[in-house]
Amino acid sequence: MSGNVTLLDTTLAAAKAEDRAALIAYLPAGFPTVDGGIAAVKAVFEGGADIVEIGLPHSDPVLDGPVIQTADDIALKGGVKIADVMRTVREAYEATGKPVLVMTYWNPIDRYGVERFTAELAEAGGAGCILPDLPVQESALWREHAEKHGLATVFVVAPSSKDQRLAEITAVGSGFVYAASLMGVTGTRVSVGAQARDLVVRTRATTDLPVCVGLGVSDAAQAAEVAGFADGVIVGSAFVKRMLDAPDAASGLVAVRELAAELAAGVRKR
Repeated sequence: MSGNVTLLDTTLAAAKAEDRAALIAYLPAGFPTVDGGIAAVKAVFEGGADIVEIGLPHSDPVLDGPVIQTADDIALKGGVKIADVMRTVREAYEATGKPVLVMTYWNPIDRYGVERFTAELAEAGGAGCILPDLPVQESALWREHAEKHGLATVFVVAPSSKDQRLAEITAVGSGFVYAASLMGVTGTRVSVGAQARDLVVRTRATTDLPVCVGLGVSDAAQAAEVAGFADGVIVGSAFVKRMLDAPDAASGLVAVRELAAELAAGVRKR
């Protein structure tokens, strides 16, 4: 079975045709439980997310701030496995028909096996993978298998990336480019800042791929601001925090559905 990179491409193109940015949500698999995580992904899609990234919980998440680290710890203590990540992707895709990606560090894939991981992700209906710590120059094996299985390879660029480096990264990526809005880890912030706009401009000069901005967006106003210059707005910590702050699982689902609706309205007000 081939993965859903084409679905990802058409979803981003459809948002552009509507003269708006796509809303991309992030939630870790297995949080608060495997079933609860699947329900949360469905809830954010119901609220208005166009695309969802499923985080593969990791014990040393170098890009993730304290909110997502807390959720990852809960998932890992609950015994989450890669099979649960694949199940989350499968059930979310089958329920919604919308693109679902996995965001993961390289080590779990390397240990699991690249061919096995890509084949299973494609079979589950996944659209691709975001790989924040895989160096482009070491990515040939991954890209070979991802392309064979119809999966996007999304690389992360940062404000510190020089123009030549941006060109090297975007030349081999697919799906979209994940532009980290600032140096540092994930988390909600008061302002997304001018660094993000500059990074999008410089990245677009090297590629026709959509450029989506993440790290720091937490409310509709920030989503509208970022949607004014990016092709997609990526929100993670704000969703996870809503679930962490909720008194029970049912309230958490209501909270993330409402946040998705607010953000979906925000990206349409750019």
